[in-house]
Amino acid sequence: MDTLSPKVKTASKEKPVDFLPLKNWDHIELYCGNAKQSAFYYQYAMGFKLTGYSGLETGNRERASYLLEQGKIRFVLTTPYHPDSFIAEHIKQHGDGVRDIALEVDDAESAFNETVKRGAVPALEPTKIEDESGFIIRSAIKTYGDTIHSFIQRNNYKGFFLPGFIDASAKAVQGIKDAGLRSIDHMVGNVELGKMNFWVKFYAETMGFSQLLSFDDKDISTEYTALMSKVMQSGTGKIKFPINEPAAGKKKSQIDEYLEFYHGAGCQHIAMSTTNIVETVSELKRRGVEFLRVPTTYYQKLEARVGKIDEDVDELAKHGILVDRDDDGYLLQLFSKPIEDRPTVFFEIIQRKGAKSFGKGNFKALFEAIEREQAVRGTL
Repeated sequence: MDTLSPKVKTASKEKPVDFLPLKNWDHIELYCGNAKQSAFYYQYAMGFKLTGYSGLETGNRERASYLLEQGKIRFVLTTPYHPDSFIAEHIKQHGDGVRDIALEVDDAESAFNETVKRGAVPALEPTKIEDESGFIIRSAIKTYGDTIHSFIQRNNYKGFFLPGFIDASAKAVQGIKDAGLRSIDHMVGNVELGKMNFWVKFYAETMGFSQLLSFDDKDISTEYTALMSKVMQSGTGKIKFPINEPAAGKKKSQIDEYLEFYHGAGCQHIAMSTTNIVETVSELKRRGVEFLRVPTTYYQKLEARVGKIDEDVDELAKHGILVDRDDDGYLLQLFSKPIEDRPTVFFEIIQRKGAKSFGKGNFKALFEAIEREQAVRGTL
């Protein structure tokens, strides 16, 4: 494939052109010990619909992958067929976890060239993948831990999801109601002590992101534990990556616990938006998804703290939903417990009513709830 000429120019002296224009989240690929069974969980418990499949029946001799969709969210759950593969090693090391945060672009070769020349480590050179419905261009770079970012260019592909996948909707669990999840809001990475600023610099210099927010151990701390976090966002603002690292505390923080059981840096949680968090959380709980709880005293002065809200406070208290306000509005959020046996990956359910922040006012209550779970696990 021909190398494209650099596209770094400036429209004016004040504002440079975005050298990595990201259109949107493309999909999130998780490596799983048993993707077939995991796909059933995502369908029944989370309300996703099985829409695609790649595996032995499609000529794929290395892995089985299941595409699950809800709203604009696309998860690919992948499991290996053989023990001597990278996927098998990834699962052995990390357990089930996020391997690829794939991003849609107009030009996957340019995205690769521009990031690599700024210091990104290549994971996949620009590659043309085709079938009878056309072709996609895919490239990838490495980020924290064993996580990668794929760049997916789709403008010449009219087929189903990606070449190699077939429509699997006929095999989907029938009668499962959509849970109201609509899009990826943000994805959080946990990195080792002292590495947060390294990865902040990576996203700024290599991918052209800007820093949206910063939280230190005074913002995110309890009596026992603390962490630090910086939020990076793409030029369009559509892609947001908070990056966490542990901070000194009396006991082991949730970040330390994650790093211990994930055996390295990785994606800690996936935040998914909804337009009605009460209905979504109610439905997810009915299906067995477990969420963190805060003390009922949290709700006694809720409106005094955040002002008038549309939702019934008693309903929020019933489900443990948290509320925070910023200059642009307010948000409602709730965090699941880890979705697997290792205390690593979990989900956040979020509804934004104008707010652009991440719930700073809830940090103390949330982290105390996490500490209670850590204490039960014996890892605090």
